[in-house]
Amino acid sequence: MPFTIQHLPGPGGIVEILVLASFYYMVFVFFSGTRSAQVLTGLIVLIVTLILLTWWLNLEQLNWLLGRLTLYLVVALFIVFQPEIRRALAELGRQPVLQQQSDSKQLVAHVVDAVMLLAERKIGALIAIEGDIGTRSIQETGTSLDSAVTPELLAAMFFPHTPLHDGGVIIRDNRIVAAGCLFPLTQRSDISKGLGTRHRAAMGLTEETDAVVVVVSEETGTVSVSWKGRLSRDFDRERLERFLRAVLAKGLNRETRWRKVRRELEINPSADENDDGQYAKAD
Repeated sequence: MPFTIQHLPGPGGIVEILVLASFYYMVFVFFSGTRSAQVLTGLIVLIVTLILLTWWLNLEQLNWLLGRLTLYLVVALFIVFQPEIRRALAELGRQPVLQQQSDSKQLVAHVVDAVMLLAERKIGALIAIEGDIGTRSIQETGTSLDSAVTPELLAAMFFPHTPLHDGGVIIRDNRIVAAGCLFPLTQRSDISKGLGTRHRAAMGLTEETDAVVVVVSEETGTVSVSWKGRLSRDFDRERLERFLRAVLAKGLNRETRWRKVRRELEINPSADENDDGQYAKAD
């Protein structure tokens, strides 16, 4: 039968399609970066494959049975994804934007205080502040926490011979959510050989997510920051505070954030990398 305009869905059908598409998109974005995402994807692929296979082979009874079983799948999803659903409901009670901006300033102040203390004593540190992309798969490599961010606690985690000092700390929603985490190392071969494991781990995490990572060198006490796979070095207190505030500014899209950071740090857009492809130090 030739396709005619009569086969097009009406306004109500179009709205339903948009609502369902938006719902499915939000679900996948919410679960992205978690083990639950793999379970959810596997279940959907398995069910869709079986339904299509039974329909193609004209196995009407099996197709009917699978259609009925999908009704009970909703109950199974509530059981499997109970922690994520609980977190989603908790998100409904999040604080307003103005309060988040105030908390962001306080977070930056606490992180900067801890970093400067560690840099002064040449104690290595690796602190990641999560952005819009989740890092729960990375958090699972360390010790799960749920504590307020204070300079004393952050600094204490990296002191030598403490159980969590040999790894990275992840901060999400102004809370320390994990410590002693293993960050993925960058696979780039054109970076300076003088960069240690912490710097490579910082770049690796920011290549995969939109987190901002602060690094303190154990050898020199130099403070570096990695964001979007870029590494800038030799930060003092004032510049570090300005950088973090610019990156964590609420209500800005990614391009606006990056331009604001450049303006705040007075970085020449063409000087982010030198001729060798290695990232130049921040001025």
